[in-house]
Amino acid sequence: MLNSVDFSGRPFHFIGIGGIGMSALAHVLASRKLHVSGSDLRLSHITDRLESQGAHIFNQQRAENLAFFTNEAKKLTEHKATKQRAVSTAQNKTTDQTTLMPQAVLNREMLPQVVCSTAISETNAEYSQALALGCPIFHRSDVLAALMNEKKGIAIAGTHGKTTTSSITGYLLLKGGVDPTIIIGGEVSTWCGNAYVGKSDYVVAEADESDGSLVKLSSQIGVITNIELDHPDHYTGLDQVVAIFEQFVSQCKTVVGSVDCPTVRDRIRPTISYSVEAETDADYKAINIVETANGMSADILERGENLGNLTIPLLGLHNLSNTLAAIAVARLLNVSFESIQNHLPNFEGARRRFEHRGFHNEILFIDDYAHHPSEIKATLTAAQVQRSEQLPSGHGRQIVAVFQPHRYSRATTLLDEFSTCFAGADRLLVTDIYSAGEANPTGITGQTVADAIARHLPNTEYHGTLENTKRVLMTSLRPGDIVIFLTAGNLNQIIPEVMAAYTPSLTPEAALTEAALT
Repeated sequence: MLNSVDFSGRPFHFIGIGGIGMSALAHVLASRKLHVSGSDLRLSHITDRLESQGAHIFNQQRAENLAFFTNEAKKLTEHKATKQRAVSTAQNKTTDQTTLMPQAVLNREMLPQVVCSTAISETNAEYSQALALGCPIFHRSDVLAALMNEKKGIAIAGTHGKTTTSSITGYLLLKGGVDPTIIIGGEVSTWCGNAYVGKSDYVVAEADESDGSLVKLSSQIGVITNIELDHPDHYTGLDQVVAIFEQFVSQCKTVVGSVDCPTVRDRIRPTISYSVEAETDADYKAINIVETANGMSADILERGENLGNLTIPLLGLHNLSNTLAAIAVARLLNVSFESIQNHLPNFEGARRRFEHRGFHNEILFIDDYAHHPSEIKATLTAAQVQRSEQLPSGHGRQIVAVFQPHRYSRATTLLDEFSTCFAGADRLLVTDIYSAGEANPTGITGQTVADAIARHLPNTEYHGTLENTKRVLMTSLRPGDIVIFLTAGNLNQIIPEVMAAYTPSLTPEAALTEAALT
């Protein structure tokens, strides 16, 4: 097994290559003309994009997938041996078999570096085969760390807002002439995906605390948006989470952090601070904030100097905070505020971050990744702003939240917080819990979550399966409603069929029939 990731030409094989983080790394490696392959149980536009770059994609995770490499190694061994014999014959020499590289050695050299995420267990057949063959096996964070160590890393960390902050940071640097490589956990239209390969020495990437892997990164600039307990499957409490961030900070030359988060302010004490609260003494502040249905505007202060007014095409103070973090990084790298002013209004955001999926029969459909109580509160607050200013008057204009709890451990640990975070919704539909492969030792269910919320929000409904939830939505929405799908799981898969029920050409009944046939 190798001690370090090898970028000199040895192939890479990703188990779960279609994942948002895995595919970003695969894209960067394929762009470097390295041999990339991978498997995924569900093919998508992401795997299609990788195939167009030359990656070999398997649509099942089987041990046989790795036979592809052993066959290639055998061919190469035989080819090299034949060439050596031919050269020896041409030189009238007797071939000494000891000079031929042993097949086993060549085979090991041709075996791929296998990359996987925390979601892949040792019971996975492909993973087990990689172990048996002696393939070097790396966590995706090892590959990211190796890529960042080659360059000047800008690591975006925090419990919430990493993808949005990384996206804005990458966008401002790209438009400001820095041309970084960008590796994020969401898709952005500006670079047509979740990764972009730039020509400069900088690389912008998310630093993931969910499994503690952010401590593998050593960066020139580290950003911390906030710190909360979000992954009780990995941490026993907030102090453990803070300890991981403290180690991350020790490996960054400069730390940019939000002092609006008390934990960041008091425990991390960032080198460069930012805040959306006017009364703080942060290095970067937003004042004179105006929120509209299309975004926000604010004056930006840099160490007390008013740089000017900025238009931000995102909703919510949390996204203004994320923008300040990106501005702080951009200014560190000498991007002019004029460039930021000119380009930021055109930023389209990352997918599944308050993403408008459609507007049908005066019903607005929004897809959002929010799965933690703090994120849900922020998203519903943004929806309230949108409702008050953009949609037509009348018809009730309800905010209808559809929530798929994500992970048994999170639902159990944060049940009290979940019970009170939906105050911004007028109606809530709760589904079964998306397990993400977890066991359920406490026996918690979606009904448990719905009952806890209903004590504070009486208009809460539990519908169990996605199929049941879809059918209720297809027949119960009204013109003027804002429907927000909230999850890190697979809830958003039902959005197209629900929207179809409210298009002029299809009645709900017809849409149900069409859905049953597809």
